[in-house]
Amino acid sequence: MIDPKALQKLMSYTRRAIDTYNMIEEGDRIAVGVSGGKDSLALLCALHGLKRFYPKKFDIVPINLKMGFPNETDAVSRALCEELGLELVSVPSEIYSVVFEVRKEKHPCSLCANMRRGALHGAAKDAGCNKLALGHHFDDAVETIIMNLFIEGRFDCFYPVTYLDRSDMTVIRPLLFTPEAEVTHFCRKSEIVPVPKNCPADGNTRREDAKVSLRELEKKDRGVKMRIFNAFFGNNSPYDMKSKQMRGDMV
Repeated sequence: MIDPKALQKLMSYTRRAIDTYNMIEEGDRIAVGVSGGKDSLALLCALHGLKRFYPKKFDIVPINLKMGFPNETDAVSRALCEELGLELVSVPSEIYSVVFEVRKEKHPCSLCANMRRGALHGAAKDAGCNKLALGHHFDDAVETIIMNLFIEGRFDCFYPVTYLDRSDMTVIRPLLFTPEAEVTHFCRKSEIVPVPKNCPADGNTRREDAKVSLRELEKKDRGVKMRIFNAFFGNNSPYDMKSKQMRGDMV
């Protein structure tokens, strides 16, 4: 059962990001990548909740990309979609086989991500969608900035709204302003149990290293993640450095 109080707070972060970057237009048909993890499940709930009263009318299509992992299941995603009155689109792929069995990649994340993106874009187009919503949140953004800076020597991150001309698809990230802790809180209060991660590389990636490093930095210097986020997103960031929280009342 979706917890209304936790959902309201999640939607407030989500709507602020959507409004700040004009992510949704009237008549949009938005594919939502639903992996069964906490981020994508929370995103689906937030967009479903906003759809009821958001001034611009839009539709959402939940899409589960099957990676081909052993013992993979879409049961959690399917159950949540049934609760929300949505039909889950399940798309098979051979990503696991290509990355881990054929290519036997030592550093599989980049290839895996590229293949996932391509498959999701294609599935979204097949479903008649013009936009694809992904579940990257505030902490993901900060980790990406740190990874790009330390590994590639450039100050960069994914963007809130990205138009891909090759696929004629716009990618949006409505959870950009949402801290990971709020996503976790929402799932716990709503008794949503995400699918356990079954990727062979999980826990041994550069992103995990960045997450651990940032956690230690935040313990020593509270607000460091917020400052990194603000340094990249600038005036569009909703985070106030003095109060160390969102500027003004959340919508």
